[in-house]
Amino acid sequence: MTNLMQKFEKEQIEKLTAKKSIPAFRAGDTIKVIVKISEGERSRLQAFEGVCIARKNNSINSKFTVRKISHGEGVERIFPLFSPSIDKIEVVRKGNVKRAKLYYLRQRTGKSARIADRDRGEEADEYSMAKNSELINETDGLLDESQKKESDKVTEKNKVEEKTTKEESLPEPVAEPVAEEKKPVEEKSESTASQADKTEDAKEL
Repeated sequence: MTNLMQKFEKEQIEKLTAKKSIPAFRAGDTIKVIVKISEGERSRLQAFEGVCIARKNNSINSKFTVRKISHGEGVERIFPLFSPSIDKIEVVRKGNVKRAKLYYLRQRTGKSARIADRDRGEEADEYSMAKNSELINETDGLLDESQKKESDKVTEKNKVEEKTTKEESLPEPVAEPVAEEKKPVEEKSESTASQADKTEDAKEL
């Protein structure tokens, strides 16, 4: 049972970290957590920067606590490590501490609450996107047959609609003006000749 749970949690972690990377950080580091906030239909990003005072590693239930001082008041937030509402985590500064939990900072302010910096060099990301690139391709490539059929139907409908719109948009053929047939010159000449004969007959009478 425990093996099944571990396997399931591992798969869930891979899915949650497939499109984002989580850097390696520990207690004492100053980090910036960029959180997605949805307000009705809109969503925006908000940054929360502070010192990581505690971190609990418990597979998919891992979480960490960030503390900062805002307008003279201490503010703490507990973030789930694999929360989908967390867009990005940035390590601003690495601290030199010898404790796993820095709860003593709650009673300190000013210089006494400062943490010395420590250069630990470049550290690899705890969960990077490169490791999960294959999983992204698999999840993107896997589509149910029903979904494929629906997508094909939608594309066919769109094509039919485009054809009808094109046919409607074509200009109607304009009827060419029919040229009047010109009477032959011979008829005119004959009519003039007959009129002349009539005038001559009238004069004789």
